[in-house]
Amino acid sequence: MMLRRATLILVPYLWLLALFLVPFLIVLKISLSDTELSIPPYTPTLDFSAGWQGFKDFLSELDFENFQFLAEDDLYWKAYLSSLKIAVIATFLTLLVGYPIAYGMANAPNHWRPTLMLLIILPFWTSFLIRVYSWMGILSNEGYLNQLLMSMGLISEPLIILNTNIAVYIGIVYTYLPFMILPIYSALERLDASLLEAAEDLGCSRFTAFWLVTIPLSKNGIIAGCFLVFIPTLGEFVIPSLLGGSKTLMIGKVLWEEFFNNRDWPVASAVAVILLLILIVPIVLFQRNEQKQREAEG
Repeated sequence: MMLRRATLILVPYLWLLALFLVPFLIVLKISLSDTELSIPPYTPTLDFSAGWQGFKDFLSELDFENFQFLAEDDLYWKAYLSSLKIAVIATFLTLLVGYPIAYGMANAPNHWRPTLMLLIILPFWTSFLIRVYSWMGILSNEGYLNQLLMSMGLISEPLIILNTNIAVYIGIVYTYLPFMILPIYSALERLDASLLEAAEDLGCSRFTAFWLVTIPLSKNGIIAGCFLVFIPTLGEFVIPSLLGGSKTLMIGKVLWEEFFNNRDWPVASAVAVILLLILIVPIVLFQRNEQKQREAEG
């Protein structure tokens, strides 16, 4: 029994070691290296083949030049702040759109719920890039949205939506909406309807009962959905690159350009390390919320 329990515990830790800790250490190693015009485009400061002596030399010559460069160049800290702002606003918008949908699904007749769930999950069956490219066709100056609005007489000239932050918000909300809906729906589905009836019997209006009963009882789903949207949005680079254009500044986009356009791997790795350290905070908070939820259910 003890061996079986140890094996079950060991598997996720090995998974984290192989797919998180080892890649992180490699990126950290590159971030402390020097940029060179070579393949790969950096000079490692840590030589594993030299053994303990190489590690001591690495510690004696350790410098954080790349991290200092990030602090001195305002492009990077502005990109971090811009990414945080866009991620927060996009998460809030996704919550505004996702909560009513989840509420409607939870209150729909039982025989309709599987169909509604399928409609939410269905976009995942299509390539992410295809879905983002489709929004380019919808939001462009000659796109379907402008054609529809002009044919209805609502506008006289095309709206400039593509290559703006508005297009980025639309793309993020559309892409990550299921991540917001599903945990909220899971929380609302377990809600005891008799609690709302009791609140209305005590004199609460339907809206007051919703605000005082439904919202607090679905809090865990709201928190989980917000974290599931905020964490990947913060490092997003495909949506801002395709829908936001050159004017949209996000750290994921800067990271991509440093790696593949500038081929400055040490600086790009330093950007990635700081981004990961920023993401650790919401990840830890999300895990604590999940743990509290499991303890409450247990």
